[in-house]
Parts: sequence; structure tokens; C-alpha cells
Amino acid sequence: MSEQNHSPENQDPEPTPSVQPSQQSWTNYIAGTVVLLVVAGVCFQFFRASPGSAQSDGTLSDKGRATLNGTPGKVLAKVNNQSITYDVVARYSVERHGAEVLDNLINRLIIQQECDRQGITIKSGEVEQEVAETAEKFNLPVDTWYQMLASERGLTKDQYHNDVIWPMIALKKLAGKSIQVSEKEMQEGFERDYGPRVKARMILVNGNIRQATEIWDQCRATPDDFGRLAREHSTDPNSRPLGGVIPPIRKHGGSPTVEEEAFKLRSGEVSGLIEVADSSYVILKCEGRTEPVVEDIRVVWNDLLEQLTEQQTQKSVAQVFEKIRSEAQIDNFLTRTTTAGRSPIQQTAALQPATK
Repeated sequence: MSEQNHSPENQDPEPTPSVQPSQQSWTNYIAGTVVLLVVAGVCFQFFRASPGSAQSDGTLSDKGRATLNGTPGKVLAKVNNQSITYDVVARYSVERHGAEVLDNLINRLIIQQECDRQGITIKSGEVEQEVAETAEKFNLPVDTWYQMLASERGLTKDQYHNDVIWPMIALKKLAGKSIQVSEKEMQEGFERDYGPRVKARMILVNGNIRQATEIWDQCRATPDDFGRLAREHSTDPNSRPLGGVIPPIRKHGGSPTVEEEAFKLRSGEVSGLIEVADSSYVILKCEGRTEPVVEDIRVVWNDLLEQLTEQQTQKSVAQVFEKIRSEAQIDNFLTRTTTAGRSPIQQTAALQPATK
């Protein structure tokens, strides 16, 4: 629980009022763009270069087609007059990176096929416009944006278009939903990102209720020793060396049971035993509250609305991809796996090496 929601490594940074895109790290923004394709366990790995990636209209470039076709036996290099041929390089590349690259190409083809089925097209102008709008958010010329992608992420212009922007636009079109953020969602988002937080120490106990109760009794009897007790008894690896100190607990952060108990406490109070999973309990000691970052939601309304809209879009996009991938029949002969609910006999037959 604590590692997922209150670990210093995973805690979100404190928000600032009305954050402008130019103040954010451009690398974090790029990572966030890919997150939109990774939510709910969907891992597209679109940032990695995929040999033979499709162009914006879904067809391979001449260069990409030639790379895929190759020329068996063609000499690519010579070392002291000893040749290294295309097929040697290809075989070595497949052994080292084939599964990853193939999975990228499978994901791309799944999206392309669904776009074809629904009559959805993505023009090169749409891709370029998306890139221009992204660069503009950071007050950067498009050429500078491409240069930063190349130096920091190793992405060429074509790779960025094909492996990041095209799938993102395609999945948004496939989602085809107009995202509406409710007032309740706005209020919860405001409380989460800008509201007060509970400063606390925590002891995580993985064991039976008797063990947890014994530790809790000690905490209640000597609350001033909470830090020592945390170092002795807590099983949370991040907070234990710090005497149980955890990042301030916010509302709507993902642990409703812990949050509810935390916000009931006054400074210096120790909570009851909070069961967070089977044989897993949390004990909190409140050490006060932080001040709200912003008092009036109207100050950050536009930024918050944009953020929540993007979050909902990410969820919708991930759900669409999960759906179309789960419905696709995929026979991966490289990894010897298959999907689409075939019987074991059909699966075995499908995965046999092809014979001439």
C-alpha cells in the first residue's frame, strides 16, 4: 500500500497554481504522451524505433520496404576483407531485439486494421499539426522540438510521427468520445492536487491481527516513540529508515480507507488499525497538515480542466486498445504464442514452424 500510494519515490510533486506548459519539463511531457498509450497495463513501446514503421497513410516508405525485404547475402561491412552480410545482421538483430520490435509492429497493425475497418484515416497534415501544437506549448520552434527529441530520446522525425503521434491520434479517433468532466470530478481533482494534506508517520504491519494489535498498543501507550517503533516494526522499506515518515497524504490519491482515517486525526494523534489488505495493516501518527496550495478553484480551473480531460482521454484510449487487441487473432511465431481463444489443438498447430 505505502509503496504504491505514499512512497517518496512515487509521490507526485506538489502542484503550483496555474502551471504553464513552458514551465514543465519537456521530457516529462513526452513521457506523459506515451503514458496515454500505456494506462491499464497497455504497453505499446512506441518510443522505440521500429524498423519498417508505417507512414502516416499506413503504407511503408520505399526505404522501409527495402529494409524489410533486404538482400540475403548482401555485404554490409568488411573487416580485414572478411564480410558481414545482411542475413547475419538480420539474424543477430532478431535474436537481440526481434520480440520487442515485432510486438511494436503487431500493435501498430492492430490499430491500422481497426482504422481501416471503421474507415478512419489520418492525414500527414494532422500529424504535423499535432506536433506543431505540442511544440507551441513549450514556446519552441518545431525544428528545435525535433532536435530535442533526437538528442534526448534518440527519435528521428519519422519515428516520432509514426511511433508516437500517429498511434495517439488514431486511438483518439477510435475512442470517438467527447470527454465531459463533471463538477464533482473537478472538485475532487482540486482537492487532490491543491488541497491540504496530512503530514504523517506510518507503520506497515504484514502479519496477523494479534501482531498488529501488539504494535498498535505500544504506539498508543508511547506516541512519542512512534518513530522508533516504525524503525523496529514497519515492513515498508521506504519509510522504515525514516522513522515512518511518508509524503503528506492527499485526498483522492488512491487509498480511500487510509485517507479517510488520516483526515480524521488531529496533530499528535495515533490512528486505529487500518486494514489495507489481507494480513496487512497500517498505523498512522498525524503530525499536522500542509496549507492549501490554492484556496479558490477558479484560479486553476482551466489548467485543471485540461488535465482531467487528458486523464480521461488516456483511460478511454487505453480501453479502446485493450478491446481491439483482445479481439484480434495474433499468431506470434517468434515467441510461439497465440491469442483469440483457439483450442489447445488449434494453438499447437498454429505455432508449428512453417514448412515449404
